[in-house]
Amino acid sequence: MTEQMEDGNLISKTEAFLTFVVLSSWRDTIIVLKTCETLAPWAENTQIVRRCCDSIAWKVSKDCQSTEAVNEEGRWYDELATLCIDHFKRTMTAIKAKGTNPETTGKFIVHYAERHVLVMDTESEGLRGYGYGKSELQFSVISRRDKGSFGNSEERRTIIESIISIIPPQPEAVSCKFLLKMLKMAILYSVSPALVSELEKRIGMMLQEATVHDLLIPSYKNADQSIPASSLDCTMHDIDVVQRILEYFLMHEEQQQQPHKSRKFNVSKLLDNYLAEIARDPNLTITKFQVLAESLPESTRTCDDGLYRAIDIYLKSHPSLSEYDRRRLCKIMNCAKLSLDACNHAAQNDRLPMRTVVQVLFSEQVKMRAAMQGKEQEQEQSGNNSEKEGNQSSTEIETKNLRAELENAKAKMAELQKNYTELQQEYEKLLNNKQRNGSTWSSGWRKIRNSFHAKQEGDEIGDGETRPSPARTCKASFRRRLSMS
Repeated sequence: MTEQMEDGNLISKTEAFLTFVVLSSWRDTIIVLKTCETLAPWAENTQIVRRCCDSIAWKVSKDCQSTEAVNEEGRWYDELATLCIDHFKRTMTAIKAKGTNPETTGKFIVHYAERHVLVMDTESEGLRGYGYGKSELQFSVISRRDKGSFGNSEERRTIIESIISIIPPQPEAVSCKFLLKMLKMAILYSVSPALVSELEKRIGMMLQEATVHDLLIPSYKNADQSIPASSLDCTMHDIDVVQRILEYFLMHEEQQQQPHKSRKFNVSKLLDNYLAEIARDPNLTITKFQVLAESLPESTRTCDDGLYRAIDIYLKSHPSLSEYDRRRLCKIMNCAKLSLDACNHAAQNDRLPMRTVVQVLFSEQVKMRAAMQGKEQEQEQSGNNSEKEGNQSSTEIETKNLRAELENAKAKMAELQKNYTELQQEYEKLLNNKQRNGSTWSSGWRKIRNSFHAKQEGDEIGDGETRPSPARTCKASFRRRLSMS
């Protein structure tokens, strides 16, 4: 069989067949790996299991982003889910070692768990409902055991522990819903406390994604036998687990450099709804209810309507509570954080103690007064806004009118200036004409006067006779003209 005897012997041919035929094909690699389950010692010694796991991991890391691989994802998940837990765990370890993204690894783990673990939750025994009967719980239990399908409890515990140990630590690898399902199965089959604590921490880091139904973890008296707790000192749901998850959530938020207020707000609403669900349990004590309700700081709740609803359901489900217990229970609630509708309901609630009703009525009056003041302020603001708008519009109109009047005044001023210029020119013309007429008359008068004086002197020199003075002559001539006229 070895090459020492002859070249091309059985070992070399087998090695070539595994390398070039089996390990190059996804389906053939899965078939060989499944066959090795019955040949565990020899397959391990010949390194066939390791080589098959490495081949699968190489194919997944290489082809997980290609279009062809996306189309074959469903087939990949189904074929890997047929492996035994040991081979599947080694394959996932090899896939993570190849640097595959945690989302892809998480999908393989979720698919495998849904096929081998979570189906036990629906087919095996479990808690489905309860009623009241003589102060005791009446549980409805479905028991469908099939050892051929699921094996014994030890095998189931091994599968659950192996799956929990290979879940990637990244928050985006698996959902909070899947982790809570695994936590239920871990509690059901008594998985090691270290793995249960690890699951609780992981859930606390992403508790804001959970729902109330996911947090309803049944409480069993004997997890191996899956017998629900029915004694009076045990509640229907495992409240201690939820308490620890809340503590891990608060620890995680304190470690964050930039905590998100929305996470705490969502968790507070989730806790109030959870309290409303477990409040119907007749075995739930006030102490447990109060401790769980006060697990979150008061600042995380912006409104206590959900907490009031849970308290009201608890009071309705426990009508035999004393006045002291009812006052103690209602101290959890901050009446100042109740909405106006919740205050109206609480003021007419006969189950609440009188002191709480008085506090609710006072808070209701304060809220109504604040609401009225808010409405008045809104009306005043709207009136001021309308006045400002009216003032602005009137100012704009006045400005436009002033501009129009200014333009008219400018036009009239220009027209008056033009008329004044024309009048001044006409006046200058008239003044020039008058000056011309006056100079002509004065020159003519001078000629007449000169001629008159020249004639008078000639008469005196030529005749040597005395003649009347010019004044007398003028007077005589003036009388003569008057008589002629």
